[in-house]
Amino acid sequence: MEKTFVMIKPDAMQKSLAFEVFSRLEKAGLKPVAMKMLKLDDVNLDVHYAHHADKSFFNDLKTFMKESPVIASVWEGENAVTKVRELIGATNPEQASAGTVRHDYGENIQRNLVHASDGPDTAKEEIGRFFNENEVINW
Repeated sequence: MEKTFVMIKPDAMQKSLAFEVFSRLEKAGLKPVAMKMLKLDDVNLDVHYAHHADKSFFNDLKTFMKESPVIASVWEGENAVTKVRELIGATNPEQASAGTVRHDYGENIQRNLVHASDGPDTAKEEIGRFFNENEVINW
């Protein structure tokens, strides 16, 4: 079974939508295998968003991601990466398909409720960044 990383972002936490997102993942046949709430700091964010470090929005992104706690999680299932990406929708909520999380609740490209791995290699890297192997429970 494939695993993927999902992070509930501050806007979803502030709107009490974390478990709405998780409910959609479960209803799609995905299984949670790791989860924890944490407060991100500059060290976490500099690593996680290193691919955006040279972009003009980087500092605003970091400020946003520190507004409130996030929930880091790992989900398992058939084609988990693709399935999660389909459920959450396009990064820009205006371009997300009807019925996806970002279409239904997202405000803009930054305040789009959830981060999800974009491929199996990224998922493995992101899972390892936020969880040690003892925290991912195979059940």
